Amino acid sequence: MIIEELAKPELWAATIAMATPIALPALGGTFSERSGVVNIAMEGIMLIGAFFGVLFSYLSNNPWIGLLGALVMGSLISLLFAWFTVNIGADQVIVGMGINIFAAGLTAFLLNTIFGYGGTPRETPALPNISLPVIKDIPFIGPIIGEQNSVVYMMLILVIVSHYFLFHTNLGLRIRAVGENPQAADTAGINVWRMRYLGVILGGMLSSLGGVYLSLGLLNSFEVNMSSGRGYIALAAMIFGKWTPFGSLGAALLFGFAMALSMVLQGTGISANIIQMLPYALTILALTGLVGRSTAPAADGVPYRPDGK
Repeated sequence: MIIEELAKPELWAATIAMATPIALPALGGTFSERSGVVNIAMEGIMLIGAFFGVLFSYLSNNPWIGLLGALVMGSLISLLFAWFTVNIGADQVIVGMGINIFAAGLTAFLLNTIFGYGGTPRETPALPNISLPVIKDIPFIGPIIGEQNSVVYMMLILVIVSHYFLFHTNLGLRIRAVGENPQAADTAGINVWRMRYLGVILGGMLSSLGGVYLSLGLLNSFEVNMSSGRGYIALAAMIFGKWTPFGSLGAALLFGFAMALSMVLQGTGISANIIQMLPYALTILALTGLVGRSTAPAADGVPYRPDGK
């Protein structure tokens, strides 16, 4: 049964679709943690992006304005998170959980207040699917990657751009430097707080993009707590991916594959829960070093206080 499903391109197309809302916040978490800030607020920021994406799309009748509005709101929430964790030096995990709880309550309240208990209108403009003229006609490959939502292609491009940015530009080097040794970076003239703000804001924008994909790419609506823990799954994917863009994408694809396969196996007698459990087990093994050593940036989660502040 499983072998037959593996031969179907629909399974792999669903894998990419399921992986996208995990890969985007995982990529965002990579930026944040590479700068030295543990960001578990990705779950809440995804909800903010998902809701405001629908709201702005509905009000403007334009899904791209909805996407832009979601990125702005994600950035604002990230600024709040950065102010507490970077400037004040508050516990990053506690602040992140607080934002997750706040975002869940805020989006539920606004949903009922603005749209009522009937939910968001189905006629809200959605982000379009894109058909790639040549690729879509390639046997097996075409049905997988030849026609996907526009955000899926954005995600693939952003992974490549992020890898180049982090590992082949001076600004990327500075972000990684403040995540490894902020004292040495400060001595070298790098503004540690500024780099951490940049990492957190980039992380927030990418997380909110993942939320927009859920609401305007997949479902064309907003539902309470629709992120369904994907922000936390993205955190696991980032760790399993060893805090790198390509590694995070690979881990997200693994989670996406487990989700897609578990849906296919429903009603077959094979436990889908075991399939869904596999990526989490591999993440734990990665943390213990059994499937490759996974080491966080040295100063990840450690507040930095410059002299005189």
